[in-house]
Amino acid sequence: MSAVRLRFREATSLPVDASPLLPRALAGRSAAELAALPLRVGNRVVPLGELAEIEPGDADTLVIEASFKGLDRLGRGMAGGRLEIYGDVGAYLGQEMRDGRIELFGSAGPFAAAGMAGGILHVTARAGDHLGGALPGDSHGMTGGAVLVGGDAGKRVGDRMRRGLIAVAGRLGDFPASRLIGGTIIGLEGCGREPGHAMRRGTLLLGRAPSRLPVTFADNGTHTFPWLSLLARHLATLTPAIALPGDRATRWTGCASTGGKGEILVMA
Repeated sequence: MSAVRLRFREATSLPVDASPLLPRALAGRSAAELAALPLRVGNRVVPLGELAEIEPGDADTLVIEASFKGLDRLGRGMAGGRLEIYGDVGAYLGQEMRDGRIELFGSAGPFAAAGMAGGILHVTARAGDHLGGALPGDSHGMTGGAVLVGGDAGKRVGDRMRRGLIAVAGRLGDFPASRLIGGTIIGLEGCGREPGHAMRRGTLLLGRAPSRLPVTFADNGTHTFPWLSLLARHLATLTPAIALPGDRATRWTGCASTGGKGEILVMA
């Protein structure tokens, strides 16, 4: 069985709604059917054949080459299969994803994994602002699944996240875990300003101490946490594996303004 392959000829000057490009939706279609697939570019509808070179296939794997920052909503609502993307992409990568795997060999724009409920999203380079966060007007962000980032991430990672795992090998931007409802966020290289702003529950795990923690968090001391060993085992099963430096951490509880049931752990 062979994968469906698309190679974009050039970057467009207007954003492209790439949400129809899903592995299972394109598998088994003829070259003519794929070429006629309509995509919205700005306020126009353009057939896929005018934008990309097409190689049909019968597997639920879609390979996209020469992607660019104007490609928005790739993998939106994805319910299975595998999506491989080579190059940078725009906003909303993996929005409302429910199952399957997305591999991005490049950087993602804002709101990647917004509303994600399942599956695995892997970004090899950088992720933009609001990774796993809530879209404007939504009551919650990510509700399940796992997001793995090889580089840094932008501001407000996990804003209003309810469940799931976000593991960033690099540094988180300002306001990570803001308004966090639940789930686990990891930043191995630390974070920017105001971690845990209005955090309700959940865990923010940092490999390096931030320059300052909000006054709404209380120092609980440094301890050994056996559950960190369980988390490390789980991370070791993911691809790529992410290693935690140990099972000892300094624990801060807060945010006091929202009940104080969340925690920030700084690895000792």
